Amino acid sequence: MAPAARPVVTGPVTARPAPAGPVAQPAAQGPIVVLNNRGGNVVQMMAYRSQLAASGRPVQIRGVCNSACTMLTTLPNACLAPDASIGFHAPRIPGTQVIPPIVDQLMATTYRNGIRARWYNEWRHSLTIQSISAREYVRLDPLTRLCPA
Repeated sequence: MAPAARPVVTGPVTARPAPAGPVAQPAAQGPIVVLNNRGGNVVQMMAYRSQLAASGRPVQIRGVCNSACTMLTTLPNACLAPDASIGFHAPRIPGTQVIPPIVDQLMATTYRNGIRARWYNEWRHSLTIQSISAREYVRLDPLTRLCPA
């Protein structure tokens, strides 16, 4: 017995007809809260940054935001909790004091204004966390917003 012939589909397959006008997007959920984030892999954080930017949801950075987490502070949909602490240090290969090439420059692409200047002049060379308050961060980069209380 010969196998049954498969149907040929020449157009899009849809479960229902396409709407005639603009489609309303579902309402965004509440804010995404980044809480006490110690950082991690810079390349993975860049991917997470892109996901957060594309989410359309507000991003609130609360508590401690250290290392690679600092790359989230300049998202257009992000704000810093007024009592947050932001900590910078040289990127390094885990478990070593080896600073890999180019990673500091990749991180710098996400910084602006006085934060970027301090990154290049001080923080990217430090093997220990250099912390500043959210209010100091905003003073150095006035484009960054504090979250409402």
